Amino acid sequence: MHCELAVPGLLSADAPARCPALELLLARGRETESDPASLERWLAASFGLDDDASLPMGALTLLAAGRDPGAERWVRADPVHLRLLRDRMVLVPAAAFDLSSEEAIALCATLNRHFEGRLEIDPIEPRRWGARLSSDVPLAAESPLDMAGRALAPGRPGDALLNEAQMALHEHPVNEAREARGEPAVNSLWLWGAGAAPRDLEAHWQSVSADEPASLGLARIAGLRGRPLAADAQTWLGRLPEDGRHLAVLDVLRAPLALGDTEAFAGRLQALETKWFAPLLDALRDGRIGMLTVRVPDAGASFETIRGDLRRFWKRAKPLKRRTIAQ
Repeated sequence: MHCELAVPGLLSADAPARCPALELLLARGRETESDPASLERWLAASFGLDDDASLPMGALTLLAAGRDPGAERWVRADPVHLRLLRDRMVLVPAAAFDLSSEEAIALCATLNRHFEGRLEIDPIEPRRWGARLSSDVPLAAESPLDMAGRALAPGRPGDALLNEAQMALHEHPVNEAREARGEPAVNSLWLWGAGAAPRDLEAHWQSVSADEPASLGLARIAGLRGRPLAADAQTWLGRLPEDGRHLAVLDVLRAPLALGDTEAFAGRLQALETKWFAPLLDALRDGRIGMLTVRVPDAGASFETIRGDLRRFWKRAKPLKRRTIAQ
């Protein structure tokens, strides 16, 4: 059995504490380099999509939720908080705050009444919304996480539509209650990732496990077994057959990196070490898996390890250091 992990953000910061299992896998594994790419771009290439094709995140998020987007064009219409500073407006993505299902449903109902006939917004998940597009609208290329903390320049694609959304959400009862509790108001949308679901995809895995919707949506189109990410590697391995190639997408580091939350980054990295890297290293030593590959797409690096590689004692484990990625 060949197990693969995709861990975006893994080499984007110095590790605040030692991660012995991960450090050993990176040191003893056989490293290969490729062009750095976002997780989404790496997934697109892995499933055989054209290099110039952008992922239709709205449609894929529906598929990941077990729903059919049909042949229609969907867009992600994610809830965000726009914060006015002294001389600029900055975007706070939903990854930075909690939002309940009830709040999402109430906010989307108001937006749908306002945009009736132009935009139909669906709270697929509390912090991941989609919208069916009845006509072409200007859209941003970046995700809300990509825009975290960045100033919004005037004249961006879709500004007129987003201004309407802000007016519809102004003084909404949900937002008034959130502000009374000291929580950020959901005072705008961010439209990105438009398109119809692709067809006839293939990939070299037999299964994909993830909490990230692009992975699960693409797996469903390709006819692979797609499941929500297990709590840990032991549970994941227990679900897998004894052979084949299987992918787990561990996308828990990008959000704290984008939000500058060093404490959350440290905690999540240590959880990956305890729940994933250490058990998989043990499984490799015991021969329960034949090969383990750790992929870091945004660093353009992959580390492939078989049991025999663990005897390369001269390859000494070192503290995890940030890699500077050439742009």
